[in-house]
Amino acid sequence: MTTASLGARTERAMKWSALTTAARFALQLGAQVVLARLLGPGNYGIYGIGIAILTFATFLAGTGFSYSLLLQPQVGSDDIRFAFTWQLLAGMVCALLLLLIAPLLAVYFREPGVASMLRWLALACVLTSASGTALCLLQRDLDFRALGLIQLVAYAIGYLGAGLPLALAGWGADALALACVVQAAVVLAGCWWRRPHALRPLLRAPTRNQALNTGGTVLTTNLVNWLLSNLDRLIIARALQAHAVGLYTLAWNLAQIPVTLMVGALQPAFLAAGAKLTGDPLRLGQAWRQLLAAVLVIVMPAAVSLALLAQDLVALLYGPAWADTGWLLALMFLCLPAWAGWGVSTPVLWNTGRKHLEARLQGPLLIVAVPAWWLLAPYGLGAAVAVTVGVTYVRAVLIIGAGLRALGLRARSLLPLMARGALLSLGCGLMTLAAQSGVEQLTLPQTLHAAASLAAGSVAALATGLGVAWTQPGLLGQDARQVLARVLPFMRPMPPAASAA
Repeated sequence: MTTASLGARTERAMKWSALTTAARFALQLGAQVVLARLLGPGNYGIYGIGIAILTFATFLAGTGFSYSLLLQPQVGSDDIRFAFTWQLLAGMVCALLLLLIAPLLAVYFREPGVASMLRWLALACVLTSASGTALCLLQRDLDFRALGLIQLVAYAIGYLGAGLPLALAGWGADALALACVVQAAVVLAGCWWRRPHALRPLLRAPTRNQALNTGGTVLTTNLVNWLLSNLDRLIIARALQAHAVGLYTLAWNLAQIPVTLMVGALQPAFLAAGAKLTGDPLRLGQAWRQLLAAVLVIVMPAAVSLALLAQDLVALLYGPAWADTGWLLALMFLCLPAWAGWGVSTPVLWNTGRKHLEARLQGPLLIVAVPAWWLLAPYGLGAAVAVTVGVTYVRAVLIIGAGLRALGLRARSLLPLMARGALLSLGCGLMTLAAQSGVEQLTLPQTLHAAASLAAGSVAALATGLGVAWTQPGLLGQDARQVLARVLPFMRPMPPAASAA
């Protein structure tokens, strides 16, 4: 494949991935709002506990063995059969373990509903592992149009077609568990239909050592990532019960939507394309720098504005029962640059033969984070979330730093991007506060006040960002302009000579 052809396919893949992820963002937001209002913090908290445990199980069984298919220059039928066989076996083992420990975990968390939740999610674990190979093959083929549409339809059928009616029928937290099962089943059917592959078992293959090595690295990395991303929720569940977990889970899920919109669209395509650029670190570094520019110059101002709008967003969408989620959501939104930063940086490590560093660098954080969560969680959600925010930014610094070293880049090369992002964040934040202050002068009912404040603040922040892009595009820098030129018709990248100057 020629360089131009690969570039065109990668850009087309990213556009389709971004489009379908944006559609899923809108669908997910609507479904979460309705289901959260119907079920309340208690049921949502049980769901949060179950999903944290399912995430761990799917990390073990989801795509670990199949991930090697993304990184190999060429794959044959034996490679695919071997990956699928071991992927499915891992999923079945994890599902069995979930069934066995479900009653014990219900006792540990002092929430009987956890047992029923985990029994349903064990089935989702098997279905997810069965779809892992076809899903990775679609990513390898850069067929993000089909993959995105499959995931969009699966979410709609799972959460709106199954979860919502069951919640209305009084199934409580199990409604969300069954929605997850249906979603996994639709993804499996769609991936197998679009990218069929041999299902005949194969326990040994010529590339088994590479696949097992990659699978082991993925397993270790996912285990560390799971501990750092979910252990706080489980400790909160033990210390403060399901209601607190419900508040925390809602804030986490809502804050994850915009970062999923970006990282979910860019990371798989960047990883698949980067595997074909392993011999061209210069081009790989240029592509990565543009992604970091998008994070620092575009995501950072958005994160600040969203944090200021969080209280209004919760009041408008979720109502009084979820009022305590507002300040949690604000803190979570401030983590967006860190989440996005390490999300677009991990492919650099995998594509430069440094995949082991993701777990090795982050692992020692557990020595500090786990005792901090355990000791501070009993004092309230604020203390636990403060630890989470700190851990999030340390993780981002470690991963981005490793990416810089892998490509021979200097950390100070990111300082101009950070300065531009900070300046734009200040401008967008001040305009958001000014708009909200104007609404404060009005005498309005509570819901209408939240809607007016949210609308005014959002418009002010967006107008500020677009105004800078239109009138002073040089403030954004060459890399950010390259990214925005692909989505904003009026934006043009700086010519090379001007950039060099």
